[in-house]
Amino acid sequence: MSGNVNPYKDSDQSKREQVERMFDTISKEYDGLNRVISFGIDVKWRKKVVNKVAATKPKRILDVATGTGDLAINLAKTDAEEIIGLDISAGMLSVGKEKVAAKNLDDRIKMVQGDSENLPFEDDYFDAITVAFGIRNFETLEKGLAEILRVLKPGGIFVILETSVPTKFPFKQGYGLYTKTLLPLIGRVFSKDRDAYGYLSESASVFPYGEKLNNILRKTGFTHVEANPQTMGVATIYSASK
Repeated sequence: MSGNVNPYKDSDQSKREQVERMFDTISKEYDGLNRVISFGIDVKWRKKVVNKVAATKPKRILDVATGTGDLAINLAKTDAEEIIGLDISAGMLSVGKEKVAAKNLDDRIKMVQGDSENLPFEDDYFDAITVAFGIRNFETLEKGLAEILRVLKPGGIFVILETSVPTKFPFKQGYGLYTKTLLPLIGRVFSKDRDAYGYLSESASVFPYGEKLNNILRKTGFTHVEANPQTMGVATIYSASK
């Protein structure tokens, strides 16, 4: 398993069960805290993902680990006829469904509860698949990626938006201070789950990024793999195809 960290270290539940429990608990506050934690820059990153996907003119899109549906809703700006947001957390999906309904997008976006490592779709079904800030929550990264490859059409695009670690001074040092000290503190102040934002920080720091993740994607069977660091390297947009 690559960069595997569990939210609740004293629990005998599987990582999948722990992640589901954690996101159910923080679902109502998740969007607001995301904007605070990222200083709103995550909105800009998602727009870049949408532009990259839109350029391929997909008809069917799957957003894995969709959470409250931020990226799925943004993907409605493409010409896609069908957009499915999948997540294991019923709590996050509940918030997402409210957001989809408020934007009158029920006819194009469907929110589905499911496991990223056992996708309930047939082979070669989607023209484009995305994952934003969710791939490090997979219980077994390689298994989740293999499932995504399975349901992606040949020639389809796979785009990942995920946190990464800056490599240059002083961004590397500043990022370390922020994620190890300030991020967990913000989480403790604003969240009822004290472990959640400590986990999000720790999992980001150990998850493979850059060329390491590129190599895992290639090993899984993806082609045309690219990594594009964002905002001094605090996040990276990866793209690949089948």
